[in-house]
Amino acid sequence: MKSLYDDYYLRLLAYVNKILSDPHHAEDVVQETMLRAWQHADSLTPERGSVWGWLTRVAHNIAIDRIRARRARPTEVDEAAGSTVGDYDSDHADAVVNRVVVAKMVSRLTPGHRSVLYEVYFADSTATKAARSLGIPPGTVKSRLHHALRNLKTTMDPRSRDIYNTPRGEHSR
Repeated sequence: MKSLYDDYYLRLLAYVNKILSDPHHAEDVVQETMLRAWQHADSLTPERGSVWGWLTRVAHNIAIDRIRARRARPTEVDEAAGSTVGDYDSDHADAVVNRVVVAKMVSRLTPGHRSVLYEVYFADSTATKAARSLGIPPGTVKSRLHHALRNLKTTMDPRSRDIYNTPRGEHSR
């Protein structure tokens, strides 16, 4: 095993690092490859092919498996994404509650306001494109969008209700 390390470790590490572009993961892959070489020492003979060829094939397969595993994992638990341990413990309850509240508020809009809001914000349409899609004039799209957003704002922020619900001139006390 010592001669195997002496002869191949550095070359194999450079080879795997080219695949992964991460020296720490490359070291892990080379260690795993060397462990498998030790487990299959009886099959690593010149009669069965080159030792370098066997090592590179095994290391390549392990590296590709690691890449696939990283891609299959969600970003929030991927070490490569730069997440810290504290991120794993964060509570997503506030975000869930916010989504439910916003969905409920949007569902309370009139169908005309809701459809304009969907076209402009969720379908990322311009007022003209939304007007064509909905079969209404662009001015109507702009008006409905204004009223929909105002309605959402007053529903979300009770303080803004005073501004919109008081007669003209009274809100500037």
